[in-house]
Amino acid sequence: MHAGKNNLTTMTVAAAEEGQTVQAFLARRLTLSRRAAKNLLDDRQVWVNRQLVWMAHHVVRRGDILQARAAEIQPPKPQHIRVLVEDPHYLVVDKPAGVLTDGPDGTEERLRTQLGALELRVVHRLDRDTSGCLLVARNEAAFQAAVAVFKTRRVLKVYHAICVGQLVRRSSTIREEIEGEAAVTHVTTLSSTRDATYLSLRIETGRTHQIRRHLAGIRHPVIGDHQYGLKSARDPRLQEVARQMLHATDIELPHPMHPGNLRAHSPLPADFRRCLRLFGL
Repeated sequence: MHAGKNNLTTMTVAAAEEGQTVQAFLARRLTLSRRAAKNLLDDRQVWVNRQLVWMAHHVVRRGDILQARAAEIQPPKPQHIRVLVEDPHYLVVDKPAGVLTDGPDGTEERLRTQLGALELRVVHRLDRDTSGCLLVARNEAAFQAAVAVFKTRRVLKVYHAICVGQLVRRSSTIREEIEGEAAVTHVTTLSSTRDATYLSLRIETGRTHQIRRHLAGIRHPVIGDHQYGLKSARDPRLQEVARQMLHATDIELPHPMHPGNLRAHSPLPADFRRCLRLFGL
C-alpha cells in the first residue's frame, strides 16, 4: 500500500483477501470504520482497476488494484465562509466546495454561527461540490423579495467549468429538457486541448444539476463529476481531481429591495486553478 503524488492510496488485493467486499477491504487496509469506508464509496473516491466503484458489496479479486482518497488525506472543510458583497438586506458569499448549501453543518448554518445572525436564509442552492457565489438574505422579507426576482428569470448566473474532451465550437446553446422542464445553458469555450476544455456557462434556468447533466448529455462531462461523469479513468489525471470542476463565478440581479443591481464575483479557487494547469489550459 502506498500513497502517490496524486493523493490516492494504492493497494493490491492479495490472494488471501479475494472475495471480500470492497467496504471490508477498505476498512481493514486503511484502518477505517465500516461507516468511514462506506463514506468513501458514497463520495465516489474509490477506483478498482481504474473503474469508479461505489457499491459497498462489490467483491474484490486477487490482483485488483484499488485506489482511494482516504479521509485523513482529503482537504479539511473550510471553517470560515468568505463574504464577497454585503448590504443591509443581502450577502453574497463564496461557498466552498465540500459543504452543503443548507442543512446540518451547511453554509447557511455556518454563516448564522459565524455572523451571529440567526435569520439568515440562502436564496438558491449550489451542489455540495460546486463552489462560488451564493446569495443569502438577512431576513424573511428580503428572502421572499429575492425569490420573487428569481422567478422572473432576470438573474444572471455565470459558471466556469472544466469538461472532459475537446469542445471545438466557440459557442453553443444546450436546450435539452430536464425531467420534463425547459432547461437552457449557453456555453462558451475559453480554451481547450485534446483532453479537456475550459468553459464559461450562463444558465437561463436553474434545474437540478443542470450544467452537469447538460454537459454529460453532449458527452463532455465535468471533470471530477462522479455522478454524471466518466466511470473509467483511462487518463490517470482524472483520478487526481477530487471534486467536480464547477464554480459559480458571477451573479447579478435587479436588487429586490431598492433600485439598482446586486452583483458579485468569485475568483477561481486553488483546486480549480490546479486542474487548469494539470490539463494545460
